[in-house]
Amino acid sequence: MLLAPSLSVLIWFLACLWTGLMKKISEITVLCGIDACAVVYSPDLPNKAEVWPSESEARSVISKFNGVSEAEKRKKMFCQESFIRQRIDKSKEQLKKLKNENRKREIDLLMCEYLTHGANNINSNNMSYLKDFSFFTDQNLDEIRNKITGRQPQEVIPQTMPQGDQAQVHVPKTNFSRKKKLN
Repeated sequence: MLLAPSLSVLIWFLACLWTGLMKKISEITVLCGIDACAVVYSPDLPNKAEVWPSESEARSVISKFNGVSEAEKRKKMFCQESFIRQRIDKSKEQLKKLKNENRKREIDLLMCEYLTHGANNINSNNMSYLKDFSFFTDQNLDEIRNKITGRQPQEVIPQTMPQGDQAQVHVPKTNFSRKKKLN
């Protein structure tokens, strides 16, 4: 059975909330260098408001806010919906970058496997892998050529490779013989 909290416990709890809220507003005004105020009405006493920092300062902040044009207010206002939308877009962009990075690492591993074990272990049926393999091989060759010639490599923008069987990919057949070390 749940007992209703006593009135003194509720008053104490609301006082703690009020203190915490005022502390946060104070921190924001100091850290951001802005003017802020808080006006909180009690459900029990709708005609009496708790004001921070003082009633005169709160009036000053509110009058400054009301003096700003609507266009200027909208420019600096930020609603939760647009904030969440921006976060989703940023996360999608981050996910896209991570997918590209993972794909590049996957193809790098495939290249290493190709160089160490030959073409026998490469699944040539997967056209997507072969296209990516060709693309990243060309990209790595360009990076190696740039390092050899001493040029600064240019920023390479990852491109989405075309899907489908129309693209022709040529994977050269080479025989990398392993030389045994002489004692």
